Amino acid sequence: MAKKKQTSEKKKFDNPNVIGLHSEVLEQPITETLETNYMPYAMSVIVSRAIPEIDGFKPSHRKLLYTMYTMGLLNGPRQKSANIVGRTMQLNPHGDAAIYDTMVRLSAGHEALLTPFVDSKGNFGKVYSRDMSYAASRYTEARLSPICSEIFKDIDKDTVDFVDSYDGKQKEPVLLPTAFPNVLVSANSGIAVGMASEICGFNLNEVCETAIRYINDPEADLLSTMPAPDFPTGGEIVYDRSEMEQIYATGRGGFKVRAKWRFVESENIIEVYQIPYTTTTDMIIDKIVELSKSGKVREINDIRDETDLSGLRIAIDLKRGTDPEKLMTKLFRMTTLQDVFPCNFNILVGGYPKVMGVREILEEWTAWRIESTRRRIYHDLVKKREKLHLLKGLERILLDIDKAISIIRNTELDADVVPNLMMGFGIDEIQANYVADIRLRNINREYILKRTAETEQLEKDIANLESTLDNRRKLKAIIVGELKAVNEKYIIPRKTDIVYASDIPETPVEPEVDDYSVTLFVSREGYFKKITAQSLRMSAEQKYKENDGLLSSFESANIHDLLVFSDQCQVYKCKVADFDDTKASALGTYLPTKLSMDDGEKVISVLDPGDYRGSVLLFYENGKVARVSLDAYETKTNRRKLINAYSDKSPLVSVMLIREEKDAACCTNDGRLIVFNTSLLQIKTTKATQGVNVVKPKKGRVLVGGGEITEFVVAEADSSRYRARTIPSAGALITSADRGEEQLSLL
Repeated sequence: MAKKKQTSEKKKFDNPNVIGLHSEVLEQPITETLETNYMPYAMSVIVSRAIPEIDGFKPSHRKLLYTMYTMGLLNGPRQKSANIVGRTMQLNPHGDAAIYDTMVRLSAGHEALLTPFVDSKGNFGKVYSRDMSYAASRYTEARLSPICSEIFKDIDKDTVDFVDSYDGKQKEPVLLPTAFPNVLVSANSGIAVGMASEICGFNLNEVCETAIRYINDPEADLLSTMPAPDFPTGGEIVYDRSEMEQIYATGRGGFKVRAKWRFVESENIIEVYQIPYTTTTDMIIDKIVELSKSGKVREINDIRDETDLSGLRIAIDLKRGTDPEKLMTKLFRMTTLQDVFPCNFNILVGGYPKVMGVREILEEWTAWRIESTRRRIYHDLVKKREKLHLLKGLERILLDIDKAISIIRNTELDADVVPNLMMGFGIDEIQANYVADIRLRNINREYILKRTAETEQLEKDIANLESTLDNRRKLKAIIVGELKAVNEKYIIPRKTDIVYASDIPETPVEPEVDDYSVTLFVSREGYFKKITAQSLRMSAEQKYKENDGLLSSFESANIHDLLVFSDQCQVYKCKVADFDDTKASALGTYLPTKLSMDDGEKVISVLDPGDYRGSVLLFYENGKVARVSLDAYETKTNRRKLINAYSDKSPLVSVMLIREEKDAACCTNDGRLIVFNTSLLQIKTTKATQGVNVVKPKKGRVLVGGGEITEFVVAEADSSRYRARTIPSAGALITSADRGEEQLSLL
């Protein structure tokens, strides 16, 4: 308790030499500091700076536009931006640089919005380029765009609340009475404390059409009229309906946006003329230059930013023989030419941040717009009632104008004129003041009759307004009518195209792989080694596990494919480059693990198919041999595993690669060898073919091996002894001499 008490007491600095600091400080728990200092700051950032409200504007946007409105810049000529910025500082306590940045983003010249609110003149930079910076405010001019007439429509009819400015000298609107769902039309992003907002823009006409459809039918399919966002920088949206449905439903998600390009064959260049909204030309060029320097992209000679007054243009000079489709597929994958736009529709509603889907946003906007319209109608109703009240008093005067003149003329004091008129005609003070203020020239009968004739129309208007005020259906009809008017008056063509992933041609992009010669070794247990020529010269003696040995070895290249045949009727496809270079002294890579084979699955053979020209011989235990074309194992997609890759009628013993007709051999378990020419076997295109009998069937006889002749007899052996003119054949017993075995001598 004593320690707790001490923390709340004041402490003094022991160092008397410290100057400029208070002599006493108050220790405060961190939780209390957060509550009293940090939380108000966090809420200020969320509510007053970073998150847009239901009208689609942040406070900085609203203060700037309202200042321009009060300056008469909706219909008047442009004024210097510096003058506008200075006037805005009366409402916005931030510096002039921050206010001018806001104006730049809202301007037509900057191209950050599909529907810009500032009609700009001069250099306002470009949203898609860091280097194209905007000119200083003293050099540019601005006024409000015509569409701002829909933003400020009826703002003087109490449609929105007004509050004091930060210094209390002026009034400013809390929201702007937008006649269309600007919250969906204007792209907005902001980072607050502990939360953020990222709202993509939609096409104005599509938004209006969708809002109309939603108001008439809250269960309408919004994607049918507003299929996807729209961006001022154009590009293409790779459309996925399920992704869009998620974004429309939850307000969160993401979708792919990619650049638009064309190949100029006469110049051998790729011209990128529209890019994703999320990137800039500088970022794209810097990344491509980096990829070129690192050797990951080798097809480009030069890249230039040729953006000018006609629009965006990135020129990519290609090397001779480059396939532009393959190059762009690679660049889409490795640069921001294709990017993901992350959506986070976080909007302030009633002063509280809320993440909403498109349907919920339209619901909130409609409710807010109905209330705004009701306030406008009530304002008009009050004005018309007041006018009718005055005209009713004037109508009383019409009964006896001479009496009114006599009362005014015979009244000695000015202050008594109104009371005398009230008593003389039975009207109230407001009506009496109105009558007393009529000019002398307007007391003729014609003027009074014209004014009182308005009474009937006013009564009809008041009755209509009263019936509308409490009728939600009529209020919605008014909003729909205003949306239709906006839709007809402002035609904004869609800039971002929609493409489906299925319509984009698949262009496989192979990773950059160094091309060099290697020798491959495969052991009987399934260990694999890739050894370079230099390493092989240094040590040619191969190391194997105990009871293991060489199954096969052959020359290959690092860029080639490999076919790995297993004993489960499966073939695994991989690249030589997938394996690291190793040494003869190493055991190598265990293929079943590397290729994720099934439990107990074993390697039968490994082949290099090259260009997939030729065929393979499949030797089966039952004495049959099948000849299958290599292209049967060539796949257009990057499939890593081919199932049912050969016949399952009998176990596979071995596999032999054939590029041209040659002799092959197979041996049986009873010591017989059969040599035959591969021309005796017909090539099949079906992998599951059972083949033909090469070994003459005999009870207990099975085939135990197949391949080159030298795999079974020494090179000097006479193969004619074992040659089969026709198949099937029983072959001949292999002599010990042909096996290379020496006879033991007793001497």
